[in-house]
Amino acid sequence: MNLKNKVCIITGAASGIGYGIAKRFVADGAKVVIADLKLDAAQKAADELTAQGPGEAMAVEMNVTDETQVNDGVAKVVETWGKIDVLVSNAGVQIVHPLENFPFDDWKKLLSIHLDGAFLTSKAILPHMYKAGSGSIIFMGSVHSKEASALKSAYVTAKHGLLGLARVISKEGAEHGVRANVICPGFVKTPLVEKQIPEQARDLGISEEDVVNKVMLGQTVDQEFTTIDDVAEVAHVFAAFPTNALTGQSLVVSHGWYMN
Repeated sequence: MNLKNKVCIITGAASGIGYGIAKRFVADGAKVVIADLKLDAAQKAADELTAQGPGEAMAVEMNVTDETQVNDGVAKVVETWGKIDVLVSNAGVQIVHPLENFPFDDWKKLLSIHLDGAFLTSKAILPHMYKAGSGSIIFMGSVHSKEASALKSAYVTAKHGLLGLARVISKEGAEHGVRANVICPGFVKTPLVEKQIPEQARDLGISEEDVVNKVMLGQTVDQEFTTIDDVAEVAHVFAAFPTNALTGQSLVVSHGWYMN
């Protein structure tokens, strides 16, 4: 299984998990699109990855909640590289509050980035995949696609929603050779997660050490964070898998925090 010369769009790929997936894909010879809200950061990441090779990368500015910007970005990719083989919808944010005082604007913002972003990017690339008769769409879910945690009503709702969207794409895309999957990581120690530690300590009234050891890692089998490389390897499997046998499936990558 390899991605040589496959054109892969990864949203939110200038840093964190998205960058790790992009690095893994480029190392396998893919042509990777670093689609990110910040064009300068996306260009820096694309330059770094192209220098590493053997694949290459290009930068595209993309606010995944803006339909025009998504469509324009996809059009630029097709104009440059002629096709789209893989979409990894990875862009996301985390906002935590108790439900009774969760600001509605924050609720809408989080759901828009996660769900509208997955919908709009999928909608934009599907005609190109249908025309080619193949394609892989991968959504970045979470253990919270399967489980719930206090303070994360919007995030849990969004991540559950991605499972449903992936399953619909799997049904609709089957006759066109397009498959869809969801990766469900546990806690990956990125800036997004590190930001949550003091926030949850404050809202739960516990120490930051307890947030890490009891809330984040308490249900794992080994008290270990999931790594970006762990997630990138799963993304590679889904993207490069040679048949549609896995379509509609999700895979939890969590050091045993959630098992099914």
